[in-house]
Amino acid sequence: MLEHIIPSKARRKILELFFHHPNESFYLRKIVRDIGEEVNAVKRELDILFDEKLLHKEKRLNKIFYTLNKNYTFYDDFMRIFVKTSTLASMIYKNLAKMGKVKFVVLSIKFIKQAAIKEDEIYLLVVGIVVVPEVASIVSEVEKEFGREVNYTVMTEEEFNFRKRNNDPFIWRYLKQPKVMLVGNEEDLLK
Repeated sequence: MLEHIIPSKARRKILELFFHHPNESFYLRKIVRDIGEEVNAVKRELDILFDEKLLHKEKRLNKIFYTLNKNYTFYDDFMRIFVKTSTLASMIYKNLAKMGKVKFVVLSIKFIKQAAIKEDEIYLLVVGIVVVPEVASIVSEVEKEFGREVNYTVMTEEEFNFRKRNNDPFIWRYLKQPKVMLVGNEEDLLK
């Protein structure tokens, strides 16, 4: 879908690389290897993204390293878009039918930003009539790439609504934090 909005394949791949690894720095040759595009195309796109102030660049020894500018006006918006192309989102979309009758899949911004969470917090909430082993399998696969445990909760729609109505602090703390809807819409989630 993004190829219609961002027609430059090299730019799209560069943006995905940076937004899937928001805390990392990359130099030109590493980017070329990671995305599999021509060096001239990558250099041109990096210059455009730097001129737009989406990327910072810094010279270290004999290499120029690029990092995301987290103060960029549309940083959070891009983050929300590119999380939907992440491994976790892709696996959820690909296996949605196997997961059961899923009403909502909600992902915390903390997952996207690869931020640590407290013991009683979660990255992922799945609501509906859910095949739990399917969700566990997806999460297990993503944990290998993520490098640590991906805390998640699965509940039926009835349990979710009951806990919301009764002001369950766990649910409301999660719902009040910044999040991305992978399935369903936020307005229905918060009703």
